[in-house]
Amino acid sequence: MEYILSGSVKIPVLGFGTWKLTGAACVRATEQALETGYRHIDTAQIYENETEIGTVLSGSGIARADIFLTTKVWTENLKDGALQRSVDESLKKLKTDYVDLLLIHWPMTDVPFAEQLQALKSVQDAGKTRLIGVSNFTVAQLREAVEIIGAPLVNNQVEYHPYLSQKPVLDFTRSHDMFLTAYSPLARGKIMDDPTLDALAKKHGKSISQIILRWLLQHGDVAAIPKAASVAHIKSNFDIFDFVLSHEDVAAIHALARPDGRLINPAWGPVWDKSA
Repeated sequence: MEYILSGSVKIPVLGFGTWKLTGAACVRATEQALETGYRHIDTAQIYENETEIGTVLSGSGIARADIFLTTKVWTENLKDGALQRSVDESLKKLKTDYVDLLLIHWPMTDVPFAEQLQALKSVQDAGKTRLIGVSNFTVAQLREAVEIIGAPLVNNQVEYHPYLSQKPVLDFTRSHDMFLTAYSPLARGKIMDDPTLDALAKKHGKSISQIILRWLLQHGDVAAIPKAASVAHIKSNFDIFDFVLSHEDVAAIHALARPDGRLINPAWGPVWDKSA
């Protein structure tokens, strides 16, 4: 495994995403992920699987300190007081006293950012999360959070894959000692017929999914959290630490970004940065 270092905290660059995994399927997949070697697990209040993940982690026999666990506060819990109560509920479901990374899931403006971020920081001060960050924040929103409000954020989790450039966000996170986490890194399968990626897969004797995940991890300050339900995909996604893409390979993948590459775009989301 490779790691990103945030202060004294080591973050495994490859995590296991659990969006849309619920019930017994979530239990089976998370157990398989841990057996395969994943030690970075990503969930969220809105995923409705924190209870299942807590059950798996507590019964895994793996020391809590060896798991990097992320959850996210949903939009209806952003007010001061409500945020802290929702985190306590999440911790109860997850059967742990703390998470390693706590994120605000979406940048909602009906509650002032200062109030949201102060509440988030209070959870960290209480020892209930080691690190704090955000998800789906634009550069302008990151700048308000970090430069104006002064929140000690270390992470922004965003959609990121070969068809969607996140250069403006990456430029900001890099200049502020933050790391980026890529969700939907495989573009929900949209890239599986891409000729450039197919050629790279054949060159390295790997699958297209493995090529994409390797590309993301070679950024050096990007973690990826692919979701998988089948044993084969869980294992395949993890089998990416025995090869390296060349500078030319990396450039070819970056060149695939396009203006219409975004897949996650709810009507109530922010006005996204233009980057391709």
